[in-house]
Amino acid sequence: MENRELRPGPRATPVPESHLALSPQRITVLDDVRAHGPARINDIAERLGLHANTVREHLDALVGHGLVDHTTEPARGRGRPAKVYRPMPAADPTLAGRDYAGLATALAGHIARTSADPEGDARAAGREWGCDLARESDYDTADPHAFVLDLLTRLGFAPHDRGPALGVALPMCPLLDAARRYPNVVCQVHLGIVEGALEEVGAPIGPGLDLLPFAEPGGCRLFMPEPTTPEVCCCPRGES
Repeated sequence: MENRELRPGPRATPVPESHLALSPQRITVLDDVRAHGPARINDIAERLGLHANTVREHLDALVGHGLVDHTTEPARGRGRPAKVYRPMPAADPTLAGRDYAGLATALAGHIARTSADPEGDARAAGREWGCDLARESDYDTADPHAFVLDLLTRLGFAPHDRGPALGVALPMCPLLDAARRYPNVVCQVHLGIVEGALEEVGAPIGPGLDLLPFAEPGGCRLFMPEPTTPEVCCCPRGES
């Protein structure tokens, strides 16, 4: 049996594919999952003319790179449950890169050492950033909840909406190393991004907005307030 350490919290957002040494055959398997996912090993093998064990080996590697995820289907009859594979959302390289991560870690450390209110200052910085991202986005803002999910996907969090009671699972983090070193700063920046984005599109902000860092093995958990009445955004806007 495979023995994996269940460490609380998300995985690091995968490195963009341009930085990964993927073989041509592995790229072909990845493309097949993206085109046909959710997909079973046998179906992929049949489409590509490969042995199932070869496909399984490539899929295990792609899961390790964070490019593919898998779940287990309920057993059919007496057979063993089958794994199905889905592509993971890729982070936008303009929003999540290694240089950005290094700079963010340095800034988080500076805030943690020098600020009288590190969490408050971090959330305020994230809130302003979220406002800017919302202004610059070309996504539909008619549904604030869906808009935030799109934004988090672009930032590399790979969000999965579990419904109002369970919130939004965040299985990846573009600043995982920094978040582990300075969770009171980095995680508050991320919460502020959501808050600023919601305010910028006129969504209500209340006590229902919360981020639980490293809440469980495999991710953090975000909760957003249910829509009630519109609020006026208090973020500073540029001149039109």
